[in-house]
Amino acid sequence: MNRKTIFQKDFTLVIIGQIISIFGNQILRYALPLYLLNQTGSSVLFGTILAVSFIPMILLFPIGGIIADRVNKRNIMVILDFSTAILIFLFYLLAGKIDIVPLIAITMILLYGIQGAYQPAVQASIPVLVETEQIMKGNSVVNLINSVASMAGPVMGGILFSAVGLTPILYVSIGCFFACAVMEIFIHIPFEKKDSAGNIFATGWSDLKESFHFMFRERPVLWKISFLYASMGLLLTSLTLIGVPVLITQRLGFAPDAANRLYGYMQGVMGAGAILGGLLAGALSNKLKAKASPFLLIGCALSILMGGIALQTLRGSMEIYIALLIGCGLLVALSTLFQIQVMTYVQLLTPKDLIGKVISCFICICMCANPLGQFIYGIIFEHIGSRTYLPFYIASLIMIGITVFTRRIFYGIDH
Repeated sequence: MNRKTIFQKDFTLVIIGQIISIFGNQILRYALPLYLLNQTGSSVLFGTILAVSFIPMILLFPIGGIIADRVNKRNIMVILDFSTAILIFLFYLLAGKIDIVPLIAITMILLYGIQGAYQPAVQASIPVLVETEQIMKGNSVVNLINSVASMAGPVMGGILFSAVGLTPILYVSIGCFFACAVMEIFIHIPFEKKDSAGNIFATGWSDLKESFHFMFRERPVLWKISFLYASMGLLLTSLTLIGVPVLITQRLGFAPDAANRLYGYMQGVMGAGAILGGLLAGALSNKLKAKASPFLLIGCALSILMGGIALQTLRGSMEIYIALLIGCGLLVALSTLFQIQVMTYVQLLTPKDLIGKVISCFICICMCANPLGQFIYGIIFEHIGSRTYLPFYIASLIMIGITVFTRRIFYGIDH
């Protein structure tokens, strides 16, 4: 097979499937929590439900990795996209008939749980579908396409949500997941069935132990990098997920419809930042070295610091919003570049027969900090009063300190 280009049929279909699936997922992740925040006005409830939603995603990542190494990855994608379409259809039928708070909570938990099982199959398919020297480019393409869909989803969600409410968003997302599942049936991903030792639980436990043994014993640099990734999620990413929407919809004085639109634009700019990070990763795939990673993390921290300075020194709501917009966009661009770089190292340092399990365990460790951060920031912004700049200062300074202290982790990875 000629593989001079990564855009072979199967890899291209995976990318198209990601565009459709991520777009549908993002408009839901935008609309459902924002609808809850508008209905209740509680940042604690908003942060708690987002935090709880992450837990099944974290738990299912290693399970999804084990499944991805033992089941045809295409079948995983097809089944889970069909399942998501059915889930949102059931939400549509039940909305208005039962209390919206538990309904949104259960839907978000299931939605994130499905994604936890879905993403390891996508990540594990990349090294199978592209040549070794093209893995970073493959990662950057997948991340770039996901970022385009992630940018378009919240913008479209913000327009639809402010104009006609939640119901059209449900229609669009159901159509996205159903169309994606049908298209993925035609993908061919090479698969070799493995023999199982004992029952499914014994096999799963054995695979899980093998993955963590590889990370902690054979390639300890992987768990050290995952610690830094988790720190960024705890301190910086969680702050943008909880603090920024609370500030825009409740603290900056915008009218409700305008606030919803502005938050949608914010999500769009963050998506554009992810696109920029993906483009940079692709352009620098042969030049970007591991020793640059600490500078990327410090840049992420300074982007958050910008928001704190704006909140303390600026008086106009729109001026503060623009500063937050720029800071969040830069944060996502730099964190995306760091994420692609790190994921490429994980894929290159891991044998192909372990790659699904190890990637999922790596991501699981990285994401463990997200629900904790979201829960903490939900409480903070409920009680902090007018000193909303303090979390931005504290989070950025702690992240800079951690990065400086652990910068030697990246030395020698390139060799």
